[in-house]
Amino acid sequence: MDTKLTLKLNQEIIEKAKIYAAQKNVSLSRIIENYLNAITNDSKKDNSIEISPFVKSLSSGKKMPADLDYKKEYSDYLMNKYK
Repeated sequence: MDTKLTLKLNQEIIEKAKIYAAQKNVSLSRIIENYLNAITNDSKKDNSIEISPFVKSLSSGKKMPADLDYKKEYSDYLMNKYK
């Protein structure tokens, strides 16, 4: 049974994804469904996920330090913002 899902995404990413889907002659919904199916598939032994080049292209390219304290960073940001 198919169910409707609403997502909020960056407009530029949506446009790129629509172009990609049209070039591949597949719907954007099918691409997202296949991706979600791939990451939730329990049959993989080592739980590693191969990410398609398209999905890799959607990332920002920024690396986060492993020891980043995001709560402290956010707190500092808010403190500076509301000085």
